[in-house]
Amino acid sequence: MTPEIRHLAAGHRFETTVEGVVCELEYSLRGPVMTITHTGVPEQVGGRGIAGELVRTALETARREGWRVVPACSYAKLWMERHPVFSDLRA
Repeated sequence: MTPEIRHLAAGHRFETTVEGVVCELEYSLRGPVMTITHTGVPEQVGGRGIAGELVRTALETARREGWRVVPACSYAKLWMERHPVFSDLRA
């Protein structure tokens, strides 16, 4: 089951709640460049692919908006390396 992920654009974050636990991806936006700075999934809901879905949603949003992406977060960087279909977004 894919969690419902919300884009809170004013707060520069994507988030979802799983079993009452908030999971998030934070980013900064400078012009057309999204820098993913943090992906956080608490241990009690970890191992379910939630972080990957947060990154995927952020990258799909970047593609729609015409943004380039800097994966400053180590998880997002590794995820992008493992999913080369998104490599065209790298700034």
